Amino acid sequence: MYRIGVDVGGTFTDLVLVHAESGRTVFHKVPSTPDDPSEAIHRGVTELIAENRLDPAEIRHIGHGTTVATNLVIERKGARCALITTKGFRDILDIGRQTRPHNFDYGVRKPEPLAPRRWRKEVRERVEASGAVLEPLDEEEVRRAARELKAEGVDAIAICYLHSYRNPAHEQRSRDIVREILPDAYICLSSEVLPEFREYERFSTTVLNAKVGPRMESYLANFLNRVKEAGVRQEPFTIHSNGGLMSVEAVRRFPVKTCLSGPAAGVVGAAMMGRAIGYPNLVTFDVGGTSTDVSLIANGQAMFSASRSVAGYPVKTPMVDIHVIGAGGGSLTWLDDAGSLKVGPQSAGAVPGPVGYGRGGEQPTLTDAQISLHRLNPQSVLDGKMPIHADAAKAALRERIAEPLGIGLEKAAEGVIRIANANMSRAIRAVSTERGYDLSEFALFAFGGAGPLHALGVARECGIPTVIVPPAPGNMCARGILLTDISFDFVASEIALVQAGNWPRIGDRFDGLRAAADRWLDDEQVPPADRRYQCFIDARYVGQNFEVQVPMEAVADDGLSRFEAAFHDAHRKEYGYDVPTRPIEIINCRMKAIGTIAKAPMALLADGGGDRPRGSREIHFGERHGWMPAAVYHRGDLAAGARLTGPAVIEEMSSTTVIEPEHSLTVDAYGNLIIDIA
Repeated sequence: MYRIGVDVGGTFTDLVLVHAESGRTVFHKVPSTPDDPSEAIHRGVTELIAENRLDPAEIRHIGHGTTVATNLVIERKGARCALITTKGFRDILDIGRQTRPHNFDYGVRKPEPLAPRRWRKEVRERVEASGAVLEPLDEEEVRRAARELKAEGVDAIAICYLHSYRNPAHEQRSRDIVREILPDAYICLSSEVLPEFREYERFSTTVLNAKVGPRMESYLANFLNRVKEAGVRQEPFTIHSNGGLMSVEAVRRFPVKTCLSGPAAGVVGAAMMGRAIGYPNLVTFDVGGTSTDVSLIANGQAMFSASRSVAGYPVKTPMVDIHVIGAGGGSLTWLDDAGSLKVGPQSAGAVPGPVGYGRGGEQPTLTDAQISLHRLNPQSVLDGKMPIHADAAKAALRERIAEPLGIGLEKAAEGVIRIANANMSRAIRAVSTERGYDLSEFALFAFGGAGPLHALGVARECGIPTVIVPPAPGNMCARGILLTDISFDFVASEIALVQAGNWPRIGDRFDGLRAAADRWLDDEQVPPADRRYQCFIDARYVGQNFEVQVPMEAVADDGLSRFEAAFHDAHRKEYGYDVPTRPIEIINCRMKAIGTIAKAPMALLADGGGDRPRGSREIHFGERHGWMPAAVYHRGDLAAGARLTGPAVIEEMSSTTVIEPEHSLTVDAYGNLIIDIA
């Protein structure tokens, strides 16, 4: 039996094939197809099947990560989206939290709401915070709003009423009415997408869900058809932003949960690998073709966030806490009006791509700088499958950057790389040093196609003593997908003081969440023996605006004192202090439903200490060292226990690792490169 993981990136689509019993792993990579990402998936899966002479019936699991939802929001290419809301609240998306994107830069503007004002309709209805109906739903106003939106050609509608998280009846009835008039429209309810209080975040998340819904449905239909065309009969799963898997049907209903789909898988895989090899503290460093994604893993556990911004829009749903910047191999290099050198955030993407790829790119990129210094193979990459046009890359960098600045080619290329490294280092400090973590206690876990190229420079700048490069780093996100379980997050708002009389209500809330979780796991066909549940309570001291999340093993009748102690501890970790005499207020009850999936074991690398290079080439190592001959190794030739000293370069299908002079590495039992830069 085989399992396939697929990660659709901006430049390449990465695939991993794993034999479920032995753990034998095969990596594959194909160029992405931005117009229809499912084309690259189909090509990659069929090539994997053909090259490994498999019967498609042997493939029993496919999981995939995608950035389709995120890209739709960034590029404003989603559906024609409308909002139906409580009378008096149509402008809540404009008003927001009365905060500016940047306090001191008046050139930075808030993004326009995803539902234009002319498509935001008000209806008379009102539910109190207790859930009691204050004013009945005016059904005729709902019908009038639906008819007006139909005339406007709207194809996605978010229905968001005040306090619907406590009583969703009005939203549910409105959906039935709108469905009669707009039978083909994509309709979603805030009481289903995000059933918790704080109306701005709830409205924003639901509107974003509606915005990407129709396009995601189209993409998922193509994806399913492509998988079937490849001969695979198993319905695939999609990883979502909290690092778990969802069925295609769940993604259709809640596409907003896939906004950090692919990057989350890489963090999950890195955490599992770190625990296995004795490095529980990691900074994940995922550099792809378009972006750099960094995250922190402390004591073997990834960090999570209950809310974040996607392209400037608040999204409140549990996510792996990942900091994303526009710096990747395809990032364009350019000179601003003052003649200063810039890198990104614009990217050449998969089409036309870097100049050195020979696909029509004309503006030099970060990849072209690496090619110009021969850190990337100037002949070919992907184990020889993709030719490199080094002369074209050098010419573009010389013409667009070096000559206008009056400097040499090598200095220009080195400048491009150093600027990119500085941007990446700043992102790492944002998730670590700025939150009180000492980076000298962490290792940099470098993956993605370009991560190992930049890892040593970034680690040195951040004061990180060790770099770890996993096998096939360019396919790490795809492999991480195969290390995840099915999961889904359920939430119920229950604002109550922590006291003995209210604690039974909290227990009742969790009983309701458990019932909802079991219904969902039934739909996902998860056997009872494979089910797990994680409980969390969002709470705060009375008078505070924001809450901390407290994990609970269970919410039992006699658990009040244990919760109070756990809350004070969590508050102290988050804010540096606690106030034991101050009353506590519960805000939300959360439950994560998990369906465990059998995973292939991590394969051990054969011993032998093999470390013979296949050749050498001249590589430029900066102003201090200049051009130097460096041994060129193939990753597949390195056995467990091998030890190397730079200057050297290690090439493989999915990435390239550069070892600078005076640094050394060891290959561990699982094939990871452990690089000491202290």
